[in-house]
Amino acid sequence: MSSPKILVVEHQESCPPALVGEWLAEAGCTLEVCRPYAGDALPRLTSYDAVLVMGGDMGAHDDEAHPWLTPLKAEIRDAVAAGTPLLGICLGHQVMAVALGGTVERNPRGQTVGMQPVGWTAEAADDAWAAARTGAEVAVHWNNDIVVSLPEGAVVLARTPGGEVQVARFGPRAWGIQAHPEVDAAIVTRWAESDRDEHVALGLDQAAVLAEIDDEVLIAHWRPLVARFAAVAGEGR
Repeated sequence: MSSPKILVVEHQESCPPALVGEWLAEAGCTLEVCRPYAGDALPRLTSYDAVLVMGGDMGAHDDEAHPWLTPLKAEIRDAVAAGTPLLGICLGHQVMAVALGGTVERNPRGQTVGMQPVGWTAEAADDAWAAARTGAEVAVHWNNDIVVSLPEGAVVLARTPGGEVQVARFGPRAWGIQAHPEVDAAIVTRWAESDRDEHVALGLDQAAVLAEIDDEVLIAHWRPLVARFAAVAGEGR
């Protein structure tokens, strides 16, 4: 049997699939990366065994500046209806929510950065993907926007310490996570450099935030969940 073929929708060069891509390949998946910001045409999501929608600096409503977001949302609706496994990360999570009728807004608490515990809900215990969790996961957040209302039928699988939606199930085989399971300390350090002036103005201690990021812990927590998503991708073949 051929390996599951997974489409990766990458919104900008600084937000690659990174560790998640490595783990999917390790689990036997074949990845095809679509870079619409570089001129790639967006393919039909339903022609793949699964889809990974990455993060980015833009917002889920920035269709005018980033015109591929409009057809991507339509494709997400079709893919969820067809049962194609989807995993949205940060912006990807927000775009999925908006595509399906949810609401995304700027977090009134301000930008969330650095390590956060994952507050799994009881509904995660029998979820097709989240059941692979240990229950002790931590994850890196780097976001200004959050999902403030979920689409009809969506289920919250985890919340942040502040109560925001952290992981959601948008369909039987469609999930979004506000955090960044794909990153390591090197990637976050590059993001921090880009945001340095803003963080200085806010009085945020970037060095302290970066010092808390433990690559070994992140890998141990998220590799099994990515392997589980690869298994879900293979189940429909």
